[in-house]
Amino acid sequence: MPVTYKRILLKLSGEALMGEGHYGIDRAVVDRIVVEIAGVLQLGVEVAIVVGGGNIFRGMKSAGDGMDRVTADYMGMLATTMNALALHDAMRRSGVVSRVQSALRIDQVVEPYVRGKALRYLDERKVVVFAAGTGNPFFTTDTAAALRVMEMNANIVLKATKVDGIYTSDPLKDKDAQRFQRLTFDEAISKNLQVMDATALTLCRDQKLPINVFSIFKTGALKRVIMGEDEGTSVSI
Repeated sequence: MPVTYKRILLKLSGEALMGEGHYGIDRAVVDRIVVEIAGVLQLGVEVAIVVGGGNIFRGMKSAGDGMDRVTADYMGMLATTMNALALHDAMRRSGVVSRVQSALRIDQVVEPYVRGKALRYLDERKVVVFAAGTGNPFFTTDTAAALRVMEMNANIVLKATKVDGIYTSDPLKDKDAQRFQRLTFDEAISKNLQVMDATALTLCRDQKLPINVFSIFKTGALKRVIMGEDEGTSVSI
C-alpha cells in the first residue's frame, strides 16, 4: 500500500521526550520514538524533525517569572539543541543516519541551518533534526515547524504529543473530553484549542499544508498517519 505522505515534518515536543517524568530526557522513551521513526523510513518516507525544549527549560514561564524574555527564549533554544543531540545519539545507536542543524550558530556542536544542505540530506534519506527553533526570540518551536515544513517542501506537519489528538478539553484532566477527528484551521484558531500557536496555524493554513496531531506513545501511530489511516486529529483547509 503506498504512503500518503512522501516527506514529513515531525514536531516533537520536549515534554514527549521526558515520558512520565517531570524533567529531563527519558532514554527509553527516546529509543521508542526512534523505533517509530525507523519504521516509516523503511517505507521510503523522508523525515525532518523540529524538536522543542519544554522538558528542560520553558522560556515563556521564566519570562513570566521576571526573566528578560529575549534571554529566556535563547535559553529555551539551547534546551532544544540538547534534545536534538539526544535524539541524534539515539538514532546513531539504532543505525539511523541523521544530521542536526541549528538556527543558532554552535559550530563546535552541531551544523548551522543551511536549507540547501538540509534538502540534500533528505534526498539522501538522512533524518534532519532542526534545533533552536527559528533562531529568533518571541517565536515558538511550533512556528519553527510551520516554517521548516515549507522550506523543506514537506507534505505535512505531524505534531507528536502525549495524547492521541485534539480534544475539547485536556483529556488528562477531564474524563468527558471529546476528541476531534477533523478540524479546519479556522476552527482550531477560533476555538483556541492550543494545539499549536496561532502563527503556526496561520502559516500552514495560508500554504494549505495539513497538520495531524497524534500520540507518539501509541505504537504504530506514526506509521498509520503516514499511510493515511484514521489516527489522531487532522487539521486542514
